[in-house]
Amino acid sequence: SIRRYRSDPIPEKDLTAILEAGRQAPSARNRQPWHFVAVTDKATRVKLAGACMGQLWLASAPAMIVAVGFPRIDKGWYVVDVSIALQNMVLAATALGYGTCWIGAFQEGLVKKIVGLPDEARIIALCPVGIPNEHPDARSRKDLAEICSLDRYGEAYRGPIDPVAEVGE
Repeated sequence: SIRRYRSDPIPEKDLTAILEAGRQAPSARNRQPWHFVAVTDKATRVKLAGACMGQLWLASAPAMIVAVGFPRIDKGWYVVDVSIALQNMVLAATALGYGTCWIGAFQEGLVKKIVGLPDEARIIALCPVGIPNEHPDARSRKDLAEICSLDRYGEAYRGPIDPVAEVGE
């Protein structure tokens, strides 16, 4: 998660590639219950940062993506579908050399007003995008064996299984 950005604007071709990665994401029954507002206007980014519980550092990113879902399109899966699409965008941005940070703390009504969303829209997350102005160390992750099971919950995951070795046992 990057929280400091250089002020360099994101070239339109890169922003388009990032948004395209989201557009190509899978969704339940291919309903694509999403909309993404790419905000590059500085004054609007400042307002959005305020609506994100005062996280004013967000405005330093040259772009913010507001990820929106529509329950009327797919009530059961819109949150998952929009999340998959936004993660695709995060991965695309990272591959292009940009930093991002998933933002889940926001005042939905205020964000909707700032970017002009209809009442039925639901904001899933916001994501600043920009050239990192910091390079924090990777944070620790749980071991795979702690978060994965093999075949049944609680059965130890041993890592890759060598089928040749198993036959010889």
